[in-house]
Amino acid sequence: MRAIFLAAALASLASAVVAQTAPPDAHTRGLAAGYKAAFLCSGLFNAGQTPEQVARDDLEGIYPNYQELVRTLPAKIDRQRRTVSVAFDEKLPPRVAVWRPNLGCAQLPVGAAAEAAARLPRMDLKAPATDARRWPDGDAAAAALTPPKLAKVVADAFGAYGGETTGVLVVKEGRIVAERYREGYGVHVPQRTWSAAKSLTATVVGRAVQRGFVKVDAPARIPEWPAGDPRRQITLKQLMHMGSGLWTAGPGNRTDEVYVGGALVTQTATAMPMEAAPGSRFRYANNDTLLAARTVRAALGDGPAALEFPFRELLWKIGMTHTTPETDWQGNFILSSQVWTTARDLARLGLLYQNDGVWNGERLLPAGWSRFVATPAPAQPPNGPGYGAFFWLYGAAQGLPEGTYGMNGNRGQYVFIVPSKKVVIVRRGFDSATKRFDEQRFARDVLAALD
Repeated sequence: MRAIFLAAALASLASAVVAQTAPPDAHTRGLAAGYKAAFLCSGLFNAGQTPEQVARDDLEGIYPNYQELVRTLPAKIDRQRRTVSVAFDEKLPPRVAVWRPNLGCAQLPVGAAAEAAARLPRMDLKAPATDARRWPDGDAAAAALTPPKLAKVVADAFGAYGGETTGVLVVKEGRIVAERYREGYGVHVPQRTWSAAKSLTATVVGRAVQRGFVKVDAPARIPEWPAGDPRRQITLKQLMHMGSGLWTAGPGNRTDEVYVGGALVTQTATAMPMEAAPGSRFRYANNDTLLAARTVRAALGDGPAALEFPFRELLWKIGMTHTTPETDWQGNFILSSQVWTTARDLARLGLLYQNDGVWNGERLLPAGWSRFVATPAPAQPPNGPGYGAFFWLYGAAQGLPEGTYGMNGNRGQYVFIVPSKKVVIVRRGFDSATKRFDEQRFARDVLAALD
């Protein structure tokens, strides 16, 4: 019997060694090429960075199965056409990412020729010039004096709390009381939000509710689900609670096919079968966010109105003019992750929630929307912070004031909203699996320094 177990163990070890040494398959190479094309395109044309900066930050510390390929696959940058092409297979065209005003970079699907870029959706409205306006509508007269204790905590964020910090911003009672950036970053240099974008999705949904286009208690509007499909009973609220009951490939639901593979939201997120009764369990899933955004688009129609909605109705109204929500190649916003924005714009979003959805006297979100997103969902994560409606929930268990809630994203994107203290804390970074930022300790220390 022992010999059988030993033989099985050796066979398993041999398989693991082969898996580690075998060359990447064609699909993995295509995804890695898409990863490089997407991040180079967004870093160059959304953030105005150099290829060297993007390579150092966005293209290092990434998923291990892509890391070496991303370092070595050749990229071609066309600044005139605002495209990035990455070759990966001698029998197929390169992977191509194409930048457009307002909508950032979209990837062409695997196998598409560069000429297909001409058919990408565009939204050519010009953002209002807000920088010279007073904070928070613009950037003038934004900063107040930084208390010495807080200055030390913010300085320590660039080393003592772990990770790789690029920016920190603290707002108290509407004024910026601390702000600091790493070299190469600043007030108007955006980074990818990763999953902090899910909270922006909650806000877009809230604006659509306020305008009467959707209802959170009604079934989600997914045109790809035919009549009689049991998934049509899933409500928008259940999607926002991560409680759809849809199958995903494990908790976390990596959606690489959309993010870096050139697949459509409507091909992938809408294809998942039901696995559990809606509302009966919590499972963190990018697809639930993508379906919530799809619901808003379906309510508005697939024309220009849907592309313009986040800008006209939300972002530009609150001064978020340095925020770029990106789309797939048919114009579906990838609002689970693929948004580029600044620390100040994230702080503005936090302030909108502190003001219960009112900005300059105009109600943008339904009354009580802040309370809704910060109310625990019926089913909760098994460990760590709680979950509301596309926002994470904190309290005494994390050493933070009750009622604290926030936005979290991969690689260390954090926004804490602390209503009882009238404080918003933003931290941006490029953390990796082996270099994590201690965001909860940092938030505790910021609040202690402000008392």
